Amino acid sequence: MYRHYSWEHSYFSGKVRAYLRFKSRSDALGPGFEDILATPELLVGRLLPKSGSQAVPQLEAPDGRWIQDSSEIIDYCERAHPEAPVVPDARERPHQRLAAYLIELLADEWVVVPAFWQRWYFSEDGREPSHRLFNEQQWGAVLAPDADGDDRRAAAARFFENGFGIAHSRSEPRGVYAGLVHLGCDERTEHAWQATQHRLLERLERHFSQHDYLLGGAPSLADFALLGPLYAHLYRDAVPGYALRTFFPLVCEWVERTNGEGCLNARSYGQKLYGLDDDGELVARVANRDGGAWLPDDEIPETLDAILDIFFEEMWPALREAAGTLSRFIGSDAHTPGDELPGKTFTATPGFEALQTGDGALTHDFSIGGIASRRMVVPYQMWMLDRMGRAIAASLDAAYARTSLETWLARFQDGPALLSLDAMLDGARVEKRDARLYSRA
Repeated sequence: MYRHYSWEHSYFSGKVRAYLRFKSRSDALGPGFEDILATPELLVGRLLPKSGSQAVPQLEAPDGRWIQDSSEIIDYCERAHPEAPVVPDARERPHQRLAAYLIELLADEWVVVPAFWQRWYFSEDGREPSHRLFNEQQWGAVLAPDADGDDRRAAAARFFENGFGIAHSRSEPRGVYAGLVHLGCDERTEHAWQATQHRLLERLERHFSQHDYLLGGAPSLADFALLGPLYAHLYRDAVPGYALRTFFPLVCEWVERTNGEGCLNARSYGQKLYGLDDDGELVARVANRDGGAWLPDDEIPETLDAILDIFFEEMWPALREAAGTLSRFIGSDAHTPGDELPGKTFTATPGFEALQTGDGALTHDFSIGGIASRRMVVPYQMWMLDRMGRAIAASLDAAYARTSLETWLARFQDGPALLSLDAMLDGARVEKRDARLYSRA
């Protein structure tokens, strides 16, 4: 069977785990999967030698192939097991297909900032309320799985100090704290990032009052991607978890439904609700709204448009700036086409720190909540844009679909420009080879 190497508190592990559960419940994953806690012993002794990376999640296929990165894992499994698809068809559902990829990009590469901020802000020294002890517990469960409770927490506390410099997180940011700064989240902008997260949750709460999933009554790539931050960092972590349960109960219900565990009240996909016939016998009906299916006729409800507004208002301008910056860097004397680029890391990639920090050649201007700032270029985001462009190419081959998509995208700020990704990515195309990224020669 497939082996999923993961952590429960890992952002992208949550995305992949929920997807694999859905495919397994739908009898669409062939031999099924086993979820394996990626302890330091496995990271060093198995994952690194097999795949060249210690990042989680990773998937070991039954034939011995290793796939890393959540998007590639889902792409691989969808090709190998096309039953119960999570990506809408390019020709029959072009709007829903594009929406799914846009929300994946938003969830993976934009919401990651406020989600990480929530975890680590409320773990800093002197914070009130604080979930530092809970965070130590969940990290300690990975770092010292055979130790008792006190020693597990102590192992995490040492790691937080040695790896992240948690006692000096504001004055000398390291690790995740440095990563937040590199991505444009500091004392000037952190409340604007938090406001973005709050706006997203408000709009999700409104959407889930009418639909069980983002595209209607069945999960899609968009749901699993959004589960990454909302499950691992907001639902599980103590301080944001309290706020989520208090102010956004329908979002919490969706988290449980999409995660596919402990979700009887949340009506997981495929669940039945029961009534009684005249003889008092059980009569089953579909539990999920919208008939347990994506909305008909490729419909995108207004409540989903409101969520996509956040992508176009905030992330899309930043992506366009990043693409231009990366193109200029690749075309400069500082880089030879085909050479390695910074990888998919939360912080500046080792060896590229001078380029990805401050006013380095791989940083760019952006704005969040009306506050102008700078952040590092993440070439992986260009890879995701190129992947999305290839995914919607079949839709654009049909003239009616292109016209329809243009009309829909005109609702959003600079939305139609999305259909010109080829031009935008010219000079900024990225190749992915396992865990490493390279400019396209």
